[in-house]
Amino acid sequence: MEQRREISHSELFRGFNRIALSGFGGVMSWARRTMVEERGWLSSEEFTSLFGLCQFMPGPNIINMSVCVGARFQGASGAVVSLVGLMGAPVIIIIALGALYGRFGELPAIQAMLRGIAAVAAGLILAMGLRMATDLLKRPLLLVFSALILVGVVFLRWPLVAVMFGLAPASMWVAARRYCKAP
Repeated sequence: MEQRREISHSELFRGFNRIALSGFGGVMSWARRTMVEERGWLSSEEFTSLFGLCQFMPGPNIINMSVCVGARFQGASGAVVSLVGLMGAPVIIIIALGALYGRFGELPAIQAMLRGIAAVAAGLILAMGLRMATDLLKRPLLLVFSALILVGVVFLRWPLVAVMFGLAPASMWVAARRYCKAP
């Protein structure tokens, strides 16, 4: 098992604050880049697994991720510090932007700018999805579960919650038996 360095409260705060200030309309791709590639807090596979868990939990994925990562390295206080780092500055910024949008939001230039930002955000999400897919290719058996979820939700139009609760136990059992090494 690989030894991880300790991540301090201030590192968690600064890291999540940077993630929050780097994105607009979605920061998960910045979160992956920061936590995996730049700071090495998590491996690519750890990030993908944790991201899957955060999607399954209620609430925004990035908030769940900040709480999980903060708790992993510094317990409950790390979860709080990571969450404050993630939410503090953006709350202030969004209040100011909301006031400005109320005043200038109907201008065509503002509308065009927001459409451009939405396109960039969609591209970032697609790029992160492709990077995460490479982790799944290392474990092809788990691709079967991803395909089953896709078929159930998209093509058969079954409720996502029912599909997740139906397939989650089976996928966890398969992953534990196939990919986790016994001590």
